[in-house]
Amino acid sequence: MSTDPVDWDIAKNVAYKTAGRDPYQASHYRAGLEEDFDRYTGQAEELVAQCTGLRSLSGNARGRVTDRKGWIDANLASFQRLLRPIVTKLGDQVDEGAMRGLGGKIAGAELGVMLGWMSKRVLGQYDLLVIEDENPDEQDIVYYVAPNVLSLERRYAFPPQEFRLWLALHEVTHRAQFTGVPWMRQHFLGLIESTMESLDPDPKRVVEAVSRLLEARRRGEDIMGQGGVMGLFASDEQLVVINEVAGLMSLLEGHGDVTMDRAGLGLVPSAPRFARVLRNRRQNVRGFARVFQRLSGLEAKMKQYAEGEHFIAVVESHGGAELLDRAWAEPANVPSIAEIRDPELWIARVSSVNAAA
Repeated sequence: MSTDPVDWDIAKNVAYKTAGRDPYQASHYRAGLEEDFDRYTGQAEELVAQCTGLRSLSGNARGRVTDRKGWIDANLASFQRLLRPIVTKLGDQVDEGAMRGLGGKIAGAELGVMLGWMSKRVLGQYDLLVIEDENPDEQDIVYYVAPNVLSLERRYAFPPQEFRLWLALHEVTHRAQFTGVPWMRQHFLGLIESTMESLDPDPKRVVEAVSRLLEARRRGEDIMGQGGVMGLFASDEQLVVINEVAGLMSLLEGHGDVTMDRAGLGLVPSAPRFARVLRNRRQNVRGFARVFQRLSGLEAKMKQYAEGEHFIAVVESHGGAELLDRAWAEPANVPSIAEIRDPELWIARVSSVNAAA
């Protein structure tokens, strides 16, 4: 019997219901979409390599156009891979019946709501969770969520050819980061596994978390902003790793946004408007959606784009692309979240190390 902490059937059913019916399901709406993204994914890969010097060590990028359910299925599979390291640990510490009962159902429902809600907004995504003993045809894929792309194009009258290349540039940049920097994927997954391995299923963590929240509020700190509910319930050791992940993701997201504009210069004249619309779309969420973003940690993720771009701008103003390239040299050079927010700290650190060498 399984001691998996999530009821995956419930997660899938809830996600499908939350996602609702895809708009633009008729085939004539999607005519040419797969051909476009096949072409633009390849073109974007070459443009990103020329712009950044990062070229994938894993072969050519593969684009896949999917619907919301397809995106949900892919992400459920990724979550299952991520949770594998802790299934045995939880099985040793938690009663199996409890894991298969209310706890697993609640976790499944929560995950389902999050994925269903996100499936209505996400435009593209690179799936980096390559597992060597699994089907390679279902991994290392750049996904494009057709109904969301079409909805945005029609709502804002985006020129489809420009917008699709622009999206491809961002997602292929992420693939170049994870497969063009030899240590990046393993470093990232190592941080995630460290968080999972330090998971403590003791119910007393709930009481401790509430106390930490109250104490932080008195000090004027924002625990929720560090990672949503995960940041609230994390141990001190987990918070260290969460902050490492936040620094890395801010670097990657900021670099992705900067690269998509630079690599597409002259080819995507509407890029400034695309960026403005998407930035407003991220920021102008109200009501339940805003609360949900905060609880789930998505609000913290949105800050990564702006903070990462600011970090890159300051670093390059000091030392150009050569200085920024030190961030890709080794894991120790990845900026912390504190250094992302105060780039001078990172500049001083890597400059002193370079001088000592």
